[in-house]
Amino acid sequence: MSRYIPERLARLAGPTPLVRRLSTQSVLSAFGDGVFLTGSAVFFTQVVGLSAAQVGLGLTVAGVVTFLLAVPLGKLSDRYGARTVWALASLVEALLYLAWLAVGGIATFIAMMIVLETVSTASRAARNAYRFDIFPRAERVSSNAYFRAARNVGYTLGALLAGVALATNSDDVIRAVPLVTAALLLLNAVLVARLPRAIHHTEEAPLEQVLEEAGAKESALRNRGYVAMSICSGVLNTHQVLLNVVIPLWLVEETDAPRVLLAWLFGTNTVMAVLLQVAAARGITTVADSLRAQRRGALFFVLSCGIVLVTHDTVGWVTIVLVWVGHVTVTGAELFGSAGDWGLQAELSDPARRGEYQGVTQLGYTLGSVWAPAAYTFLAMEWGAQGWLVIAAIVALAAVAIHPAARSAERYLTRVGAESAQPA
Repeated sequence: MSRYIPERLARLAGPTPLVRRLSTQSVLSAFGDGVFLTGSAVFFTQVVGLSAAQVGLGLTVAGVVTFLLAVPLGKLSDRYGARTVWALASLVEALLYLAWLAVGGIATFIAMMIVLETVSTASRAARNAYRFDIFPRAERVSSNAYFRAARNVGYTLGALLAGVALATNSDDVIRAVPLVTAALLLLNAVLVARLPRAIHHTEEAPLEQVLEEAGAKESALRNRGYVAMSICSGVLNTHQVLLNVVIPLWLVEETDAPRVLLAWLFGTNTVMAVLLQVAAARGITTVADSLRAQRRGALFFVLSCGIVLVTHDTVGWVTIVLVWVGHVTVTGAELFGSAGDWGLQAELSDPARRGEYQGVTQLGYTLGSVWAPAAYTFLAMEWGAQGWLVIAAIVALAAVAIHPAARSAERYLTRVGAESAQPA
């Protein structure tokens, strides 16, 4: 029994030593992020002394700046190496959290948010490029599933620790929150720096091999199919808006379900994300596999809208069960949609420019999702059942449009590889 438990935990962390190392890194990084995110509202208002409106302004300004810089930040990984940029950005990010205690007032808060979000964006692009580079084609999506499950574990641990800090009602304890995050992220930076160097795996991906041998240098932004695919993926990824914003608001304002049900909803989502993400990603290696996963995710998304919309007129346990099932189905959209998204990014990125393609992915994701919190909230809360049907229609349209977009991106890479291989 004493050996069985560690072996079981090792299998949950991943099938190979490298996957387990990166899963450990994912837990640690999310642990640090979760600590600060959970306590950030209290820290910003009670310690820094900002109003809620000022916090929102700072987040918006930082979001606009990083949106504009997403592609140049992604190019850093292509020029200097994904692991190098990831490690340096992780180190700088950790050090920036140490500076939070020196922030006072809206101007320094906005400046800090811009720098932190810029560094975080570069780190994410490098991290994703590294993961696609380090694993062979058949393992890219499945390995990312382990990392997503690990990050959910880390966020949960961070939220629990921050919850303990918040329960003390002590400003001195709250001031320690960014220090704890900085310590965890410093350790994370050490782990990233000690990872093996990434080598492109091309033996199992003919298109990837053609591109790499040809040395294609076309800008990722010129791959219009990939840009359109990224926007569609952003729309399909608005399941997070339903999970975190719309369904909770609907439960509180439009149903007779008890508010304590919210805790069970988020708990169910976390458990499903940890236990089922790997299963949802199993067998996804090609563009066709990835598009199939996106269709499944969209189907769950639409089902969730159809289930939740009827709870306005139900009562008692019927409402509780239906809201819970609606949350479970939208979690299914998260599981399959994420897996399909990883597969499309892995298959349709130029291997020599993966960092830049990650920047374009971030651009498309933002364009496809930035409007959703306001639009979905308005549609559901003001239009009721008709609004939920409009949300479902938006998602269904994106699920249809992503197919020609992905195939266009695939044809673009094939054409660019063939043209680059031609002798001058």
